[in-house]
Amino acid sequence: MPTYPSITRAYTRCRHGQMHYRVAGPADAAKVPVLLLHQNPSSGYEYEALIDALASDRRVFAFDTPGYGMSDAPPSPPGMAGYAADFSDALDALEVDGLLAGPIDLYGFHTGTLLCSELAIARPDRVRRLVLTGIPMFPADVSAKKLDEALNYPAPEESGESTLTLLRNLWNYVVTSRDPAVPLQKAVFNFADKARVLDRFTWAYQGVWSWDYSRLGLVAQPALLLQPAEDLLEMSKAAAALMPHCSIVEMLDLDRDIFDVAPERIANDLRSFFDHA
Repeated sequence: MPTYPSITRAYTRCRHGQMHYRVAGPADAAKVPVLLLHQNPSSGYEYEALIDALASDRRVFAFDTPGYGMSDAPPSPPGMAGYAADFSDALDALEVDGLLAGPIDLYGFHTGTLLCSELAIARPDRVRRLVLTGIPMFPADVSAKKLDEALNYPAPEESGESTLTLLRNLWNYVVTSRDPAVPLQKAVFNFADKARVLDRFTWAYQGVWSWDYSRLGLVAQPALLLQPAEDLLEMSKAAAALMPHCSIVEMLDLDRDIFDVAPERIANDLRSFFDHA
């Protein structure tokens, strides 16, 4: 298992309690800092290899979404704008503490694409540029079905049947179906990261499947869709077309587990876009 001693873990504050984050990179770097927002139901853990690769010349932060990873949970699912409000609070708290001031760049993956978009809309004073990978803009009927499933997913019961079913499906997706280049031990750690929030597994999904994708038109900052050949390829490109200033770079030789198999390449693509003023 790779370890990244350059990465520090810490907490800051938001309206729903403590927000956990990972941070690396020189504090006095001239480059604009980057904030990474993860997919559901993961945490900033999924970005550790990318953080390490990207932090060689800039400060890099990765927040755990409230209720996921090691961040405190809100009392109920807040939706994408609600999560973004928590991130906005955390940015302000880090600025007060002298840890992160001025403009930032954003990167988001899957659920993180919507979180980045909402944060960019809410905080044009802080967000300079953003890169998105895998925008989950499913057809309306598919999203409606997925939303109904997320809203009605059974709570844990004494028998554990629903929880064990969820874990089996999660194992099949994360471990059994992984890219062959991902070692088993790393896949098991990825599984454990996603499995730690079984009681809130669908909270962020409720926000994803109920989100109004026309809001992408409100993202005024320069944006990039950095897109592998995953199932979301075509819908991501359609979503990017809704953004007024979004270009597209395809990575068609990649599919899944991209942060485990190609972190340096993704870091270089992020640098190329963020540093092209």
